[in-house]
Amino acid sequence: MGMLVRAAVLLSPLLFCNAFLNLTGPSELEGVWKGSTILPCAYVPVKDLVQQTLTWTVVHDQSSGTIFRRDDSGDHVLLSEYRGRVSVLKDAPGNVSLHILNLEISDRGTYTCQVTWKASNNTLIAKEITTKVDVVKVAATKPVIRASEPGLTFAPGARTSLTCVASGSPPISYRWFRSGPGGEALLLSSQAKLAWDSLQPSDTGTYFCEAENRVGARAVQQSDAVELTVRGTQGTRLSLPLVILIAVVCSAVVFLLVFIIICIRKPKEVQVYEVKDHNLRAAASSRCESAGHYEEPICSTENNYVMEHMVNKRSQEISTEKNEYDCVGNTQESVYEVGDTA
Repeated sequence: MGMLVRAAVLLSPLLFCNAFLNLTGPSELEGVWKGSTILPCAYVPVKDLVQQTLTWTVVHDQSSGTIFRRDDSGDHVLLSEYRGRVSVLKDAPGNVSLHILNLEISDRGTYTCQVTWKASNNTLIAKEITTKVDVVKVAATKPVIRASEPGLTFAPGARTSLTCVASGSPPISYRWFRSGPGGEALLLSSQAKLAWDSLQPSDTGTYFCEAENRVGARAVQQSDAVELTVRGTQGTRLSLPLVILIAVVCSAVVFLLVFIIICIRKPKEVQVYEVKDHNLRAAASSRCESAGHYEEPICSTENNYVMEHMVNKRSQEISTEKNEYDCVGNTQESVYEVGDTA
């Protein structure tokens, strides 16, 4: 009797956990070809129960196998056709959903999520659920045009873009057109986004886009047309290279002006010096005349360059010294002649 009571005490937590520990997820799911999907599988964590293993298996029409396994050694993708396309979130207790990228038609099948927990008494508890997955091709829907800025009226020079958005099985190709005269459409771009770096008044017009994918008859879906308007006065914005060029030109002009001012002031100083030098030579000539020489001193006859600009300062000094020497010489000769006469 005691053995039975002890066994009931040991089993009661397991029975309680087994009754309330369940996996949840849909029984059926539809994915879009070339798109991505999530196969939900979740549970509410229970104290004293530790997740030991997680496995995802699949049964196709003609094959089956284990896609994904998580245990103490880490995560493992076992089927080569799923490598790089499947994953399970980490550090998300209770969430063991399978993420599948780039769905293929061959991914159709029945998927099973199985989780095993370990109790504090080393007892293992396992639960599983199955989900039937279908992969379908969906034609592109009617695209919608989204503007990067509110409104479709801009000033010249503004930057904006229009984006064509459609849903359906990828890849979806896009084309942008501008309506021309007589209903003729001009192809502008084969990208989802149509962008302008600097709008001009000539960009004013009616625009629309088309979306198409490789489903069924490859029907092309066309968006509603939008009217883009460019009007107003364009603000002046200088580019950085132009600003640098203007700064360099201004600096060169300032330097040239300073140089011209210096060149203009320098001749004036030379003329002042020449006038001063002329005064000195005039004084020397006066001394020559006061000495009593009967001939006009050489120094007075050689000073006819006073009003001309000096070409070389050194030649001026040499000429001045020569004149003074001639004056002194003439003065001495006059004194000597007077002495002889006496």
